[in-house]
Amino acid sequence: MRIVSLSNDTKQSILDDLLKRSPNNYTQYEATVNEIIERVKTEGDAAVFDYTLKFDKYELTPENIKVTREEIEAAYSKLDEKLIEVIKQSAENIRAFHAKQLRNSWFDSKEDGTILGMKITAIGKAGVYVPGGKAAYPSSVLMNVIPAKVAGVGEIVMVTPPGADGSINPGTLVAADIAGVDTIYKVGGAQAIAALAFGTQSIPKVDKITGPGNIFVALAKKAVYGYVSIDSIAGPSEILVLADETANPRYVAADLLSQAEHDELASAILITTSKDLAEQVSAEVDGFVKELSRAEIIRKSLDNYGYILLAETMSDAIDAANAIASEHLEILTKNPFDTMTRIRNAGAIFLGEYASEPLGDYFAGPNHILPTNGTAKFFSPVNVDDFIKKTSIISYSREALLKVHKNIELFAESEGLTAHANSIKVRFE
Repeated sequence: MRIVSLSNDTKQSILDDLLKRSPNNYTQYEATVNEIIERVKTEGDAAVFDYTLKFDKYELTPENIKVTREEIEAAYSKLDEKLIEVIKQSAENIRAFHAKQLRNSWFDSKEDGTILGMKITAIGKAGVYVPGGKAAYPSSVLMNVIPAKVAGVGEIVMVTPPGADGSINPGTLVAADIAGVDTIYKVGGAQAIAALAFGTQSIPKVDKITGPGNIFVALAKKAVYGYVSIDSIAGPSEILVLADETANPRYVAADLLSQAEHDELASAILITTSKDLAEQVSAEVDGFVKELSRAEIIRKSLDNYGYILLAETMSDAIDAANAIASEHLEILTKNPFDTMTRIRNAGAIFLGEYASEPLGDYFAGPNHILPTNGTAKFFSPVNVDDFIKKTSIISYSREALLKVHKNIELFAESEGLTAHANSIKVRFE
């Protein structure tokens, strides 16, 4: 891996480079995505069936669009029993973690008859997008569905593209069943997002869409936002390791490559104060790449977006980490908990040499659907709050309103909204 001295110029150059991977920069596909959305919106199933035949080479009908119970049972028989047990254990860890995020409605009353509060309600229907083919990740099914179940969502609909023979990845089906999906439809791509956003004869309209996908899926989610809610517009995967001289170079190298193997746009960055560690990690990376099955993807990823940044001080390293705001941040320093207190921006933080990033991807419990492309500065991981809505509750007695009605009328009149003022005034004529 290339070793670069950290400076304001190199930091800005890397930030600019990383932002090129954002779905917001792929505007050349927007016209195609908008055409797909408009056709599905107006033609419903007919457009969905047409696009599925065109892109997935499978002939959908109203009779075969929905995954059957028999297909789910068959999927169980195709998976190793040990893997099924691991998926169940992972699901339980995810459920337990997200259960701690639950909120309760609250009400605050005063003696003068004022009652204020917040009513917490789960959304009615959630739509989950799951990629198919080589990009099928059962772990992402758990991460999308379980927070919605914990929140109390009434109905969870999943869409995923079929193979040319109409089959769905068995791991995806088993994970969906364990997580508690209500219905699964054999539809993928931008047409699936449009179907969830507007509804068709076969697929119900939902209130929120979550889940990762390719650039067409990402742009479709962006386009339908406002008609429905979405989680975020996800970009390529990324990892940043913040390390000092105490870090194990072999562990660091292995963890960087755990994300570089995702795709050629994935980003893997080490920021360290130790020149020796930087050189050792670079050598370890070269050794691992010779052994790993996705070596070609890893090489291109590292050539495009792989860096080892050598910082003069840990303070400089932390400032750079906050500026990059990585999806995954590993802290491998002498006192990782102390370092963590100075981190403001990261999707998920992994502390210590035994908390490698895949622990969060598969098993620990916190969500692995995380903000990318610097959006950790203002976005959070998918969580229970994504599947609830908050409604304000306001009740005043005549006595309570009497004390403040002149203030409200004055405020409204200062804005030129005399009907607002009158709505209060008539109660005291």
